[in-house]
Amino acid sequence: MASSLSSLFLLLLLSVVLVAASRSSPRAKTEKLQSFKNTTMADMVNEKGDAVNEHAVANPEEIVAMVHMSIQNSTQRRNLGYFSCGTGNPIDDCWRCDRNWHKNRKRLADCGIGFGRNAIGGRNGRFYVVTDPRDDDPVNPRPGTLRHAVIQEEPLWIVFKRDMVIQLKEELIMNSFKTIDGRGSNIHIANGACITVQYVTNIIIHGIHIHDCKPTGNAMVRSSPSHFGWRTMADGDAVSIFGSSHIWIDHNSLSNCADGLVDAVMGSTAITISNNHFAHHNEVMLLGHSDSYVRDKQMQVTIAFNHFGSGLIQRMPRCRHGYFHVVNNDYTHWEMYAIGGSASPTINSQGNRYAAPRNPFAKEVTKRVDTAEGQWKGWNWRSEGDLMLNGAYFTASGGGASASYARASSLGAKSSSMVGTITANAGPLSCRQGNRC
Repeated sequence: MASSLSSLFLLLLLSVVLVAASRSSPRAKTEKLQSFKNTTMADMVNEKGDAVNEHAVANPEEIVAMVHMSIQNSTQRRNLGYFSCGTGNPIDDCWRCDRNWHKNRKRLADCGIGFGRNAIGGRNGRFYVVTDPRDDDPVNPRPGTLRHAVIQEEPLWIVFKRDMVIQLKEELIMNSFKTIDGRGSNIHIANGACITVQYVTNIIIHGIHIHDCKPTGNAMVRSSPSHFGWRTMADGDAVSIFGSSHIWIDHNSLSNCADGLVDAVMGSTAITISNNHFAHHNEVMLLGHSDSYVRDKQMQVTIAFNHFGSGLIQRMPRCRHGYFHVVNNDYTHWEMYAIGGSASPTINSQGNRYAAPRNPFAKEVTKRVDTAEGQWKGWNWRSEGDLMLNGAYFTASGGGASASYARASSLGAKSSSMVGTITANAGPLSCRQGNRC
């Protein structure tokens, strides 16, 4: 009976859309088509980079195909238990509904969003199980250690046999096509050096606690099975991304490090930073090396579904040059400002929740760093659909036209009213075999 009613509803819906399409102007047709598409279909269009043309609804066969796709997507979500565990977070709803996630770990690589959505990590490689938390010798790491895993030339999906606290003697230099997957274990990289992603591609870091990172260096460190070399002093970032692309940092907890929590510089691009929990830190995130380093003009970074929590001061993020999509994040704490920049970055803030601190002099979300107003007025910074609480305000600038933000748009923003739900599970998830994460 329910199936018959569903079919009747879809037929009626199809009839209404076809009649409306035949009577509407081209602009109205496009708007109806866009509202008709479900979120999954919209994401597919965004990923392919193809805008729907203004005559799209004039083709009835295309409408029928879209209805069939809607049915298929709904069926797939139902089979995954979507309606019982869906949160509206498109990354989590892609894989978390599966009780057998531990048997399908690599499915995560197909759930990326934003500019880093094509990062596959070690999806096409074998599993490597870390059994030893030690880091005794950064030049000749023991098999079974995290350092031995990340330096290999082949793609690897790296998991952990048990809970671990890993104290690195020197920075952990990753090779390309690696996934560090902490799901199912409580993994801390802490109280020593942390992670360096330098001149590599296709990295996924998921489900790790990274904190209390220290400056290290002036030492020999291995970066591949065939190479080790002298490393100068590292700053003490939790994750340092240097000249790299297709990077996805998802569902981690980052706090209390010597320098930044996530820094991306020197021509890095195609990066997504999502579902992380940031806390207890001064300069949280730097995107762009310097005002004079113009190669960062090609940088594109998505910052989505994160919780910027207690004890944070500034740089969430601090941007230079490039294109930055800040979407559906929850900003509950800052002491100086949330989003800053210099050197004319394009910043597209959509659907975020900004709760200003009590300090009456720190209500502004934005800060133009060391730049005169006459200069930054031309920068493209906009706030669209953001929720401003406790007196928070965003100082926009530049052109208001959507075309100005095309290269800083990476996914469809959801309503800011959903931010609390979308970011409720930011940080590492509690995952146990046989249960949903």
